[in-house]
Amino acid sequence: MKKLLVSLMLAAAFGSAVAQDQPAATPASNAKVKFENITHNFGNVIEGQIARYDFKFTNTGTDPLVLSNVQASCGCTSPKWPREAIVPGASAVLTAEYNSSGRPGNFTKNIFVYSNGGDVTLTVTGIVVKEPEKPKSVIIGN
Repeated sequence: MKKLLVSLMLAAAFGSAVAQDQPAATPASNAKVKFENITHNFGNVIEGQIARYDFKFTNTGTDPLVLSNVQASCGCTSPKWPREAIVPGASAVLTAEYNSSGRPGNFTKNIFVYSNGGDVTLTVTGIVVKEPEKPKSVIIGN
């Protein structure tokens, strides 16, 4: 019985010591990401072209903004974004590139932006069309 009581007291003492070693919760960030546009329509894109659009954004918060990860909904879309922190009031650009090679027809692609200033989904759309045929030369004479 004494062993059980001593074991329980040691467990309680150890548990409270471990709880005191836990780091305090980090306060929420006061960064805030604000995009000028969250959608872009490329219109007609000739098949084989790389369509690019720059999504401009601003840190409207009071803490530095960090884009921790940016992912596209498929491999045909590539996002490029700044890896350094964006200071409050500063602006930057996230570039979306869509590879239209072998993808005729309508498309809608999402880009998922994860940051300490909020998460945002950007969207690019358009229509991939075949390149018009060039007129054939006709030689008249002789």
